[in-house]
Amino acid sequence: MDELINEALSKKVWAVVGATQRKEKFGYKIYKALKDHGYEVYPVNSRYDEIDGEKCYPDLSSLPKIPEVVDLVISPGKSEESIRKAAKLGCEYVWFQPGAESDEMINLSKDLGFKVISGVCAMFEAGRV
Repeated sequence: MDELINEALSKKVWAVVGATQRKEKFGYKIYKALKDHGYEVYPVNSRYDEIDGEKCYPDLSSLPKIPEVVDLVISPGKSEESIRKAAKLGCEYVWFQPGAESDEMINLSKDLGFKVISGVCAMFEAGRV
C-alpha cells in the first residue's frame, strides 16, 4: 500500500469530493492541507459556489481539468455517482478517506480499473512526503 500511496502523492491534480467551507470538518482540512502542500486541488460540492475564494464545482464533470486523484470525503452511500463519473473522465486513483469507504465502493472502484487507496488519510500522508 505504501508504494500506491507514494504514487498517488506524486500526482499533482486532485479533486476533493465533499470539500466544505466548514473549517472544523475534514472535507475542509483535507482540501486545505493538499493546497498547502502545493497540489492543484479542485473542491467538489454542489452546496457551495466557492471555498476560500476558489471556485467550488458541483461535480467531477464540471472541473476545468481531469484530476489524477479523486479524494472522497463523503459517505459511502453517496460515492457511487462520483466514482462512475471519475471512471468516465479517465481518472487514475480513488482515495477513500477513513469513514468514506465501504467494501462495495472499493470493489466497484477496482472493477472500474482504479488504483484504490483506503484506510489512510491523504492529509496526513501528504504531510509526510
